[in-house]
Amino acid sequence: MSRRTTTDWDAETYDRLAAPQEEWGRQVLERLPLEGGETVLDAGCGSGRVTRLLVERLPRGKVIGVDGSPSMIATAGQAFGDDDRVTLITSDLLTLTPEVLEREAGIERVDAIFSNATFHWIADHDQLFGRLFALLRPGGRLVAQCGGKGNVAEWRRAVDAVRAREPFAAHLDGFEPWSFYDAGETRERLAAAGFTEISCERIKVDPVHPDDPGQFVSVVGLAAHNERLPEELREPFAEAVIGALPEPLELTYIRLNIDARRA
Repeated sequence: MSRRTTTDWDAETYDRLAAPQEEWGRQVLERLPLEGGETVLDAGCGSGRVTRLLVERLPRGKVIGVDGSPSMIATAGQAFGDDDRVTLITSDLLTLTPEVLEREAGIERVDAIFSNATFHWIADHDQLFGRLFALLRPGGRLVAQCGGKGNVAEWRRAVDAVRAREPFAAHLDGFEPWSFYDAGETRERLAAAGFTEISCERIKVDPVHPDDPGQFVSVVGLAAHNERLPEELREPFAEAVIGALPEPLELTYIRLNIDARRA
C-alpha cells in the first residue's frame, strides 16, 4: 500500500502516518549516488517526507517533485516554502513529458529519477518507463522501489473479500488499483523502453504494525477505493477490511528495487 498518482489524498494524515514509506525511501536513496549539484525528479513525491531527505543531499542542486494528488503537492509546498531548490508539479506520471518539465520547471530533462512506493499504483509500466526514459539526460539514472509481486498478499485477500459484499460491491466489484509486477517482467519493460545497466530485485522487508490501524488502512491503503465509495460507506468499508484480518494488524510487504540507466 502507498500512493496512487491519480488519486487525491488526505495528505496531512498521510504525512503523519507514512513512517514506513519514509524508512523505505531512506534505503532507496542510499542506492542513488549524488555529488550534490544534480537535478533530480522525485516521481511520486507525496507529502514531501522523503523529498526532504533528497533535498538534503543536493545542497547545490535542484529537486522537481511530481505527484498526481493536488492535496499532496499542497502539503509538500507548505513544507518547502520558498526554497528555490524545489519545484513541485501536479501531474500524473503517465502524462509527464519534457515539454511539461520545461513549462513548469524550466528544464526538459533531469540527471536522475528517484521514486519510492509509487509505481505499483500505475498499471501501464510500459508507458511509465517510456515516459521516464524521455525525461532523463543521457547517462541519467533511474533508482526506484515499489510494491512487487506478492506484496501485502493477506491485505489484498481481505480487501477482495470485503469489496465483493454488498453494499460495497455496487461500487467496488472488480476494482483493482494495484499492479505488483515481478523482477523479470520489469527488466523486460525497462529494456524495451531503452534502459541499460538494469537491475531488478524483489525483497521482503520487515512487517508493518500500524499504531493507528483504522487511520492507516483508510488513508494509506484505501484512498483509491474511497474515491469510488459514497462517504457514508468509507468508514464501514475500512472497518470491515480490518475485521477480515488477524489482530493485531500486521502487513507483510514485498518490495521491488529498480535500478537502470539511460545510455
